[in-house]
Parts: sequence; structure tokens; C-alpha cells
Amino acid sequence: QIRKVFRAEMKYFRNFRMDLNDRMVQSKTFDGILQLIDKERSGEAVDRSLLRSLLGMLSDLQVYKESFEDRFLEETNCLYAAEGQRLLQEREIPEYLHHVNRRLEEETDRVITYLDHGTHKPLIACVEKQLLGEYLPAILQKGLKSMLDENRVSDMTLMFQLFSRLKGGQSILLQHWGEYIKNFGSSIVVNPEKDKDMVQELFDFKDKVDHIIDVCFQKNEKFVNTMKESFENFINRRANKPAELIAKYVDSKLRSGNKEATDEELERFLDKIMIIFRFIHGKDVFEAFYKKDLAKRLLVGKSASVDSEKSMLSKLKHECGAAFTSKLEGMFKDMELSKDVMIQFKQYMQNYNDPGCIDLTVNILTMGYWPTYTPMDVHLPSEMIKLQEIFKTFYLGKHSGRRLHLEDIKMATAIEGSELRRTLQSLACGKARVLNKMPKSKDVEDGDKFTFNADFKHKLYRIKINQIQMKETVEEQVNTRVFQDRQYQIDAAIVRIMKMRKTLTRNLLVSELYNQLKFPVKPGDLKKRIESLIDRDYMERDKENSKQYHYLA
Repeated sequence: QIRKVFRAEMKYFRNFRMDLNDRMVQSKTFDGILQLIDKERSGEAVDRSLLRSLLGMLSDLQVYKESFEDRFLEETNCLYAAEGQRLLQEREIPEYLHHVNRRLEEETDRVITYLDHGTHKPLIACVEKQLLGEYLPAILQKGLKSMLDENRVSDMTLMFQLFSRLKGGQSILLQHWGEYIKNFGSSIVVNPEKDKDMVQELFDFKDKVDHIIDVCFQKNEKFVNTMKESFENFINRRANKPAELIAKYVDSKLRSGNKEATDEELERFLDKIMIIFRFIHGKDVFEAFYKKDLAKRLLVGKSASVDSEKSMLSKLKHECGAAFTSKLEGMFKDMELSKDVMIQFKQYMQNYNDPGCIDLTVNILTMGYWPTYTPMDVHLPSEMIKLQEIFKTFYLGKHSGRRLHLEDIKMATAIEGSELRRTLQSLACGKARVLNKMPKSKDVEDGDKFTFNADFKHKLYRIKINQIQMKETVEEQVNTRVFQDRQYQIDAAIVRIMKMRKTLTRNLLVSELYNQLKFPVKPGDLKKRIESLIDRDYMERDKENSKQYHYLA
């Protein structure tokens, strides 16, 4: 009975009492409520229990949703639109972001305390739109760079949280994040004045952005990928130099003069090096300088740690494949074999009548593995010449069938260089291989070694050795063989693709080459290498379609 009476009275009050003075009652009631809320938003203390009772009454009368909420949201919208425009000009971005966050917390608390719970979603959307959504680009342009420069981790965390609340917020933050990394990274790499500290600054910058991703961006995969793409972009804006400096930096850490680092610290350092190394396109440039410095460390005995040297080699092999490290591994094998030879030589010297007083150490090196050096005429003391001859007698006695170098053949025959290369290539690389060549390849290079092929047989009594036409080689630049090595890699990639596909059009072949090669290459260079392989009978052009090629087994 009580419930029925209450419902009847409420219905009467709603239909008659409110309708009686609709405008006057609603206006005064709503104005009073909104004034109290405005005061509270301004920082004044108000009677929250009164607000809760009044708004509860509006809900019970079912006029809260119909009449009050729209006006409340409209005034809230106007308030925060003006506030956002004013404060964004007056305050620094970190302070502004904290203000936005505080406003969001305050409005959420109002819903919990006295507003209808249904108001929560449109109310928060209103605050987000007027204080954030309208100013996303302006906030980033004004504050992101300084916040990242100053490493303001807590402020960046708040920015990410706030931007993540809005549709498209993360996307625009992601875009500016990538641009910041590119711009800051370029300032490290492009400026020659920073070459001395480039690698260490790259380490520091990478550590910094990794920390921001982990702490501020919650290890968000999109931000991780954008960081990687941005690093790859800026680090390759200056061709070759970063690769060279990274190789030299590794050398400075692996030399025995570096007394600061333990093996564990060196291992951590090498892991960091590999992270930066992955972003470099011209990895062959790194390999050329690294090999040059490694040769010095091995030959002079100045390596800080053999374990660290081999660890670096293992990391390079895992990253780039066995072909990338084959020559580097060969250098280590040469050093190990040289140690064995020297043990045998010292035993040999114990039985020698006149051993002399000089302690001789000789390294036997494979020419194809080691960097090339300009030949030098050195006048040795008679004692060293004598010991040198003793070692020569010892070594040739154990290895009587050793090969002749290209330079030895040239000196003995006096044949002009290009003609000699052409002749040797015909004898060692053609179908009738009268000579054996090491290393095995289709081209003749400085340092190649030749021996008579005692196993050579042919069904004909007389055979014709075809003279192979060779193009002039390109002069090596600086003190590396990078350009030449790239030619070999392009040739190998073309042969590998054609062997697998058998027949390909020019466009498809070029497309696959761009996907496989790990360094930038010009279309003209690819065309030259294709023509070279056609000349050397690795492939042929289709007789009817000149833009199609066939592999020749």
C-alpha cells in the first residue's frame, strides 16, 4: 500500500507540480545545480550531499536524462573548450597534460559521487575532445621534442596514456615518434664533427629510446617497429661511414690495450654492437674494415680476448650467414696452423748446426682470406736473411708441392698482366682444366695460386684451350675491396636465382635481386653483371625474346 501511494504521489508531483511552473522551477533548479558544479570545478568546496540529493530527485522524476543532462554537457563542453585554448598557450606541455589528467579524474569522481552513472561516457568524451582531441598536433609540436630531449619519462608515460584514450591518438604520436628518432639520429650520423663519438652516441640514443618504449609505451609493438624503421632510415643517410666507424669502434674494444673491460662486459658490448649493425645496409663495408683491423690484431698479437674475437665472429655468422664470415674464419685457421708449423720449426731448429740467436716467428697466410697490402722492399740484416732461408728450406721440405702465386708466374713469364690473367683463366677455369686454381672461382685475382693438375685426362690426343675474354677490372677504392666484393655477391645471387628458376624475364630477375642483396645497387650495375655472366656462359639470352634469360648448367 505504501509503495502504491508513493508511486501515485510521485506521478502526481511529476505531472502536475513540475508542469505547473515548468520553466521557473526547472530553470532555478538547474541553474543552482550547475552553479555548484562550476564552483567545485573552480576549486571551491561545495555541499556534495546536496548535489547528490538534487540530482537523485531529478533521476527519480525521470527528468535528469530528458532535460538536465543535455544542458550540463553543453555547458561542460563550452567550459573545457575555452579552458583548453587558454591553458595550451599559457602552460608548458607537461603541466598541461597533468591538468588534463586531473580534469579527467575529477569528472570521473563526480559521476561516482553525485552524477548519474549514465553521464560518465559522454562527460569523459567531452573532456577528452575539448582538452586533447582538438589539440593533438599542437601538443606534439610544442612539447614532444623537449620531453624526449630531457628524457622526461613520467611525462611521456602520461602522454601515451592520454593519447591512447582517443581514436587516432596513438597513430599521430607514432608518426611524431618516428620523425623525432630520424631527426635526432641524423644529427649524430650526418655531421662529420661527431664522427669521433658517433658510435657511443648511437649506443646512448638506442638505450634511451628502448627505455622509453619499455616504460612509457608499454612495449607497444608498433612503437618498436617504428623505432627500428627510423634507425635504419637515418643510419643509412650517410653511406659507408657508420659501417666504417662501427668496425673501428669494435677494434678499439677488442685490442689488448683496452684494460677496462672484462670478458662479460665485452660480451655485452658485442651484443649492443650487433643491434646497431643490423640497421646498416652496407654490411660489406663493415666487413672490409673489420677484416683489416682483425688482421692487425691477429698478426701483432694485440687481441684482448680470443673468446671475444670468436664470439664476435659467431654473432656475425648468425646475423649474415656463413658466406659473410668464411674469410674471417679462414684467418683464424691460418693463425692456428701457423702455431703448429712454428712448433715443428722450433723442433727442426734444435737439430740444426747453426741455429743462430734470433727467435723467428712466421705466419703462413692464405692470400684470399687476408687484406691486400702494398708490396714493400725491405733490406733485412744478414742474420735474418740466413734464418729466413733456413725456414724456407724447412717449409718447402715439408710442402714440396706448394702452389705458384699469380705474381710468381707473372715475374717468371714476363707476360703482360691482363693477358696473363686471360691465359690462366683459360687453363684453370675452362672446360679443359690443365691447372688447378685456389680459391676456386671463375675469375683470376691477385693472390690466386696455381698448381699443375696431375689428374687431368682427356679423350682427345690434341685439345683446344679456348681463350676466355675478360673485362678490365675496376680499380679498388680507398683501401678496401668493397666494390669488387659486391660484384662477386651480385654474380653469385644472379647464378643462384637462375639455377633455381631456370628461366626468368629481366624484370623478375632484377626484382628478386633487390630482395636478396643486402646493399644498395644501381640498375646499371645489375645490367653489367648480367652481361658479364652471359659472356662467361653462365646464362644466355632467349633467341626470340631479348628480355628473357635461360640458365646454362
